[in-house]
Amino acid sequence: MPRAAAIAARRAAFPVIAHAKAKADGLSRLLLAYTSRSIEAGKTFLHEGESATHFFTVMEGTVKLFKLLCDGRRAVTGFLFPGDIFGIGSEDKYNYSAETVTPVNLRRFPRRQLDRLYFNSPGLESQLLKLVSRELTAAQDQIMLLGRMTAHERAASFLLALACRQSRDGGWIELAMSRTDIADYLGLTTETVSRVLNVLKGSGCIVLAGNKVRIADAGALTQLAEGTGSDDD
Repeated sequence: MPRAAAIAARRAAFPVIAHAKAKADGLSRLLLAYTSRSIEAGKTFLHEGESATHFFTVMEGTVKLFKLLCDGRRAVTGFLFPGDIFGIGSEDKYNYSAETVTPVNLRRFPRRQLDRLYFNSPGLESQLLKLVSRELTAAQDQIMLLGRMTAHERAASFLLALACRQSRDGGWIELAMSRTDIADYLGLTTETVSRVLNVLKGSGCIVLAGNKVRIADAGALTQLAEGTGSDDD
């Protein structure tokens, strides 16, 4: 895979994402009009097709977004972390469901206040439209790129994107989501995800310790994500 495509793949690894650390004055004022909500792990709190009355910011924890396919299977479309905004869009109904992966603390904002803020802050609407545009573009990138990437390239890109979002002291990142969730996101089977992670561990690219992972050889993992490294078992 060309370098530009691999970079786009990592950008697309969290497809609905727009950071809440926006600098626009209007958006800053909007972020004051919230209610807090704490939700335990494993709860679906937003359902596809429901009226889109609010949008949300993740303050603590991990959220997964998913869509139900016509055959009953679930396709994970993204993982959200502290600082991510979701639920902003032009549709009257949510086009995905959201479930907590870990215990989560959210801030919830009423969408009905947006029109008033648009009037008082002319630049706010364009800022939010950019967020929605980024969401759509990233989702399109994901669909295109996952169809062209090998299982090893998908896993490598996913881990690199995850490291960019939540690398901690010592370079450790938490795989809060299950292997099945990762598989549903990457378009693989659970068995393939487990096998590929073990291959990456055996090659020295990563260190696995329970549900935590550390990138041990970022260069090799980046080459693999870009399609220039070896993904032989």
